[in-house]
Amino acid sequence: MTQRTALMSAATALLTILGTVPAGAEGEWHKVGSDARSGVSGLAYEGPAADGAGVNALIVHDNKRSGQQHLSRITHGESSSDVTPIAWDGAEPVDLEAIEAVPDMPGEYLALTSRGIVYRLKVAASTATVVDYSPLPAIGEGDDFESFALVAQQGKLAVLWADRGAGAERPATLYAAPLTFASWGQPLFGAVTRKAYRAPYPTGDGTRHISDISVTGSGRIIVSSATDAGDDGPFDSAVSEAGRVGVSAAGRVRVTLAASPAVLGTFPQYKVEAVECLPGSADAVLGTDDENLGGHVRTVPVCGS
Repeated sequence: MTQRTALMSAATALLTILGTVPAGAEGEWHKVGSDARSGVSGLAYEGPAADGAGVNALIVHDNKRSGQQHLSRITHGESSSDVTPIAWDGAEPVDLEAIEAVPDMPGEYLALTSRGIVYRLKVAASTATVVDYSPLPAIGEGDDFESFALVAQQGKLAVLWADRGAGAERPATLYAAPLTFASWGQPLFGAVTRKAYRAPYPTGDGTRHISDISVTGSGRIIVSSATDAGDDGPFDSAVSEAGRVGVSAAGRVRVTLAASPAVLGTFPQYKVEAVECLPGSADAVLGTDDENLGGHVRTVPVCGS
């Protein structure tokens, strides 16, 4: 049995046990990068495409050297996805891993590096301008971040992020905090809570229990999890429902994790590092960073209420 066949068989067996079918019936994978510098490490919905038949989204690349591409725009439709570069104006990041649109602030985004630096960006046409940047609060020893999500409820903002974890010995740590902004643009974080999370799939050595986070309008926490055996794979991934989040009128954040997270879809041979629930839709756009094999995007129906 080949390695690919073994992975596919394991995924099918898991889905049979859970009584689900593989997510992704609404679309196939579209290649959007051809090498390790062009994978999708994070993705943020920008708006509908000009033709009304697809979506525009910003994607971040985990490049680490000055002058390399950090941000691009994709136009993702049913049959194809086009990529155009976005120029970066301001202090350069190292290893961007996630990006999220700021609710009710058109053209504004927060992007996160693996070591916990948050960049506030203003994106206009083909340029992203750095407004400010600051570190996350409560960074733990060894934390390695790949995920970031904003939640808007009852007129308040909250943020979720996670250390990705590593295999059986290190679960992910999911952090949550209220979020406001200083008058000059700096993100300000309130009291931080944290919870441990273990992915139900994949479960092998080196599993990244949370590789990205998205939150539905009703507060469902949708996470991706991934594993890889090196820059050439093999890769394996899943998207699961991890729990729920709520924000009170006073701005308090409450996260409840599921005792048994539900696997919504598995994706053998792909390393999913981006999941973005589309507003007013059951669909999410997934993005992969498949290292030397490049990156892919796909639409999957995993975000229904």
